[in-house]
Amino acid sequence: MKRRIKKVAVIGSGIMGSSIACHFANVGVEVLLLDILPKELNEKELKKGLSLTDKEVRNRIVNDNLTKILKSKPSPIYHTNFAKRIKTGNLEDDIAKIKEADWIIEVVVERLDVKKSVFETIEKYRKEGTLITSNTSGIPISFMSEGRSEDFRKHFAITHFFNPPRYLQLFEVVPSADCKPEEVDFLLSYGEKFLGKTAVLAKDTPAFIGNRIGVFGIMNTFHTIKVLGLKVSEVDKLTGVVIGRPKSATFRTADLVGLDTLVHVAKGLAQNCPNDEARSLFVLPDFIQKMVENNYLGEKTKQGFYKKVASKDGKNEILELNLNTMQYEPSKKASFATLELTKSVENVLERFPILIKGTDKAGEFYRKTFAALFAYVQHRIPEISDELYRIDDAMKAGFGWLNGPFEIWDAIGVKQGIALMQSEGYEPALWITEMIASGNESFYMIKDGFTYYYDISNKKYLKKSGQEGFIILDNIRPTKTIWKNAEASILDIGDGILNLEFHSKMNTIGGGVLQGINKAIDLAEKDFQGLVVGNQGANFSVGANIAMIFMMAVEQEYDELYMTIKYFQDTMMRMRYSSIPTIAAPHGMTLGGGCELCLHADKVVAAAETYIGLVEFGVGVIPGGGGTKELTLRASDSLRKNDVELNRLQEYFLTIGMAKVSTSAYEAFDLDIFQKGKDIVVVNKMRQIAEAKKHALLLAEAGYTKPIERTDIKVLGKQSLGAFLVGTNSMNVANYISEYDKKIADKLAYVMSGGDLSEPTLVSEQYLLELEREAFLSLCTERKTLERIQYMLQNGKPLRN
Repeated sequence: MKRRIKKVAVIGSGIMGSSIACHFANVGVEVLLLDILPKELNEKELKKGLSLTDKEVRNRIVNDNLTKILKSKPSPIYHTNFAKRIKTGNLEDDIAKIKEADWIIEVVVERLDVKKSVFETIEKYRKEGTLITSNTSGIPISFMSEGRSEDFRKHFAITHFFNPPRYLQLFEVVPSADCKPEEVDFLLSYGEKFLGKTAVLAKDTPAFIGNRIGVFGIMNTFHTIKVLGLKVSEVDKLTGVVIGRPKSATFRTADLVGLDTLVHVAKGLAQNCPNDEARSLFVLPDFIQKMVENNYLGEKTKQGFYKKVASKDGKNEILELNLNTMQYEPSKKASFATLELTKSVENVLERFPILIKGTDKAGEFYRKTFAALFAYVQHRIPEISDELYRIDDAMKAGFGWLNGPFEIWDAIGVKQGIALMQSEGYEPALWITEMIASGNESFYMIKDGFTYYYDISNKKYLKKSGQEGFIILDNIRPTKTIWKNAEASILDIGDGILNLEFHSKMNTIGGGVLQGINKAIDLAEKDFQGLVVGNQGANFSVGANIAMIFMMAVEQEYDELYMTIKYFQDTMMRMRYSSIPTIAAPHGMTLGGGCELCLHADKVVAAAETYIGLVEFGVGVIPGGGGTKELTLRASDSLRKNDVELNRLQEYFLTIGMAKVSTSAYEAFDLDIFQKGKDIVVVNKMRQIAEAKKHALLLAEAGYTKPIERTDIKVLGKQSLGAFLVGTNSMNVANYISEYDKKIADKLAYVMSGGDLSEPTLVSEQYLLELEREAFLSLCTERKTLERIQYMLQNGKPLRN
């Protein structure tokens, strides 16, 4: 039987329950969200004269919880309209509706008695064959399935989402002993394909995989820093982006999650893992116990390892906790000689061999923590997982690590990792010794574009499952790169399709990237069928290389700057008017020039988590790579009979003028940056390049014809220009925008109006590009634009001057 999920019932509407409901709504599923009845009326209900029998009161808990989560930042939902897919109810009036659900997910309080009571109720109403899963993070599944029917047990598993479910990719699946294999396969497949997750098969062991390894790493760090005398801010410097971990690193992450949550999991591991060789590390250090006693729990209590206070000049100041005195003191910028050695090393994996050789406290910290990590993970197989890659996948998806423990060990070298462990008093596990003795000196290998891992039971390399739907650029780059420069590479991804990826800093678009785009189109037009522009870095592109623009403007090299702008515009027009289909595959930050590239592709295959917009106002210019032209064109195309034309154009004007950025790919359709009926969204980013390739092939095989350049764009001339100038003046007088904001906006108005034309006129793309180019260049001659660019380069945020 082919299982399809049309409707999901979520039992429990707390933070996790409501967030899980939102994510199912994100992917188009109808959701029934249920919770308990209130036991008494609140003050508002008493004033309204309501009683406990009124539906408004009976659904108050679930509705309040859902409303609260929908207002939270960052949002749990891709688009506000998607919340309409969620229906609410209570566990008395609406429980019978779960018989319509294809999947029932329990997300109630972490108490076995409560969960067993909920499952007993579910059994009364669910139809046979319905999936039932629990989102527990610690209760053994064998306890929860006691007393349940055979059909219940055959369809029962744990599906552990990490919080927040929209953003964290880990989806641990822990089947009950009786769960049918096909149901386990379905949950793993559905998690990957439809929920966009990294689905990891885990065993019914305490904290499963992600939290078992992740909390070990944090607790080991807590114990290590006391030995080395490191400060809170120093540890966060060492455990953040430099080793491919989130910017929040160790202590800021603990503050965000809540120290009480971390302590709860650590205590559970200490209690439930009596045979764990590192059990003593789960015992709380003295400073953690004191923090709990003092209610220093992090964000929820406004103080944890860090505390934000107002300084004398009224600005916010960050204090850090001194772990010896338990007093807060100013946080100072940390620096280590070892980290300086890795500044020029872009590839994070290449940093690890350097870091462990450091001769300062940083080097000692890395040696101690990596030795302990390697020693720990080697003994968790086969206890928590039969396959080592699942541990790596769990840490990358659940904790935001760029590389998992075994990948880091491989980067250092397996033999070198053993030596590192032994220097800290650990010994390699028997399976590691056997692996080395048999001539296998790495945990992973790449063959024919696929990742293979060392399998302990078979004592040989096996292909990692689930790769067939992916194109992993790291795997094919060594053998499929047909051209490259310092900023871009062209890869043959098969079936006549090329992929262009950027590898400049932050994937900014400069001369090397533009050269790569043109070269890729040249090659594709000559010998291939289509082109995908996509990468698998943190972000698609943060925009044009503004440092290069700044230097030209400061040096007053205006002729060269003019030609650079034109080169950018011409390259974007080649994306639009090549003889082969061009597909853009944006994800993450896709700003400024990155957005302009997408606007000119034949089709966009966007990751759901795409934050896209034309943000050039923040650095004192208008979009100059065809973005202003393109939104003017789209405004013209959007006009319908009897439209108020100025109102339509104004929407696009504000998109640029307010530097609007979508908070998901779906919001980009509202801005007309992505176009309905043409562009598509994929939830699983790992499938994005493969999906983009598929659409390039579809266009090519359908008989793609080179488009004809547009000469029929309706601009309104003085009609819109006058109105825009009045509007910007009013905004300035009311102090909504600065004098310089007004100047930029007036330049934008001039371009989008088609200049100072006396009446509405049809113009060409080239006409608008010339106006756009002139406006961009003129703004680059302004001191205040240079101040904005310089401030952005130095501080990473816009200046209002």
